[in-house]
Amino acid sequence: MTGPHAVRQRLEEREESLSSFAARSRLSRRDRPEPPCPLRTAFQQDRDRILYSKAFRRLKHKTQVFINPEGDHYMTRLTHTLEVAQTARTITRALKLNEDLAEAIALGHDLGHTPFGHVGEEVLDQLVPGGFRHSEQSLRVVDFMEKQGQGLNLTAEVREGILNHSKGKEGFDPQGPQTLEGQVVKLADAIAYINHDTSDALRAGLLTPQDLPAQVTAILGQTPSERVNTLITDAVEFSWSATGEEGTEPVIGLSPQVREAAEALREFLFRRVYFQLSRLEEAQAARRVVRALYSFLLQHPERVAPYPAGETVERRVVDYLAGMTDHFAQRLAQEVAWPAGQNLAPGRGVSR
Repeated sequence: MTGPHAVRQRLEEREESLSSFAARSRLSRRDRPEPPCPLRTAFQQDRDRILYSKAFRRLKHKTQVFINPEGDHYMTRLTHTLEVAQTARTITRALKLNEDLAEAIALGHDLGHTPFGHVGEEVLDQLVPGGFRHSEQSLRVVDFMEKQGQGLNLTAEVREGILNHSKGKEGFDPQGPQTLEGQVVKLADAIAYINHDTSDALRAGLLTPQDLPAQVTAILGQTPSERVNTLITDAVEFSWSATGEEGTEPVIGLSPQVREAAEALREFLFRRVYFQLSRLEEAQAARRVVRALYSFLLQHPERVAPYPAGETVERRVVDYLAGMTDHFAQRLAQEVAWPAGQNLAPGRGVSR
């Protein structure tokens, strides 16, 4: 067979050389059947649909950890997403898993994150009946919010990986997603954030290199690049050895020693960085913005999108608010929620 469709078929045939545990795009399904792309596999299509979505573009103006910093080099939700995708691609390529599937999941995993990072998520979780989880909101974005309520019609494997990527208190346990590629993304997410959040805290002056636990630097390394390299290399080596024996179930994870050091760094960050940042005026102001907008939008539902059809006002308010960038939320709060002259928007943040 010749022509464009032969390109996709060659790509699908190439997937047959992957590990027997890898997902195959030719077996994937969408909720709404559609003709296959002549040039791309289904997972490559999903990656591109996410990459060109409006929600993906908004990630550049959403907080990762530091709210509204003056410096140019602090992590945003977009740069975090790109680091997760790169880490996931590296691990899946080494393990002969489906790199396209991992990349699509990684690019979509945080589309539903709120403005102001986990501070915004915390407030919505308190306000919304039944709570709020950004992983569930990410799935709503790709299923319903994009394309004026039509959604992106992604494959089941990508949707499932997005829904189940969140770690909660599990730390470096990648279990949850059904595909190994989804498990790799969950692990890559943790690897990315403990490293770049450490770097941002050092840049902000909240930490010095000497503050890092001795166990962490001894096992993971002294520098950010050493720690990233240790974690990724260990993930490949441990997962490879754990899946290499005949008859064994495939495993994605870290070796016990490296996982213990990574968990120690994660716990250290919660104690010395995340908890401290959550008490700053910028975080308190962000909480006021989210609460004020939630209250205002409930009283003015005409300000929110009319889709998805059939949803309650409360649900559409949450969708609208969760989709805001930090900048838009601040501007809207200044416009509709505060008395003239009152400035309760988040401050300028750290400047180092």
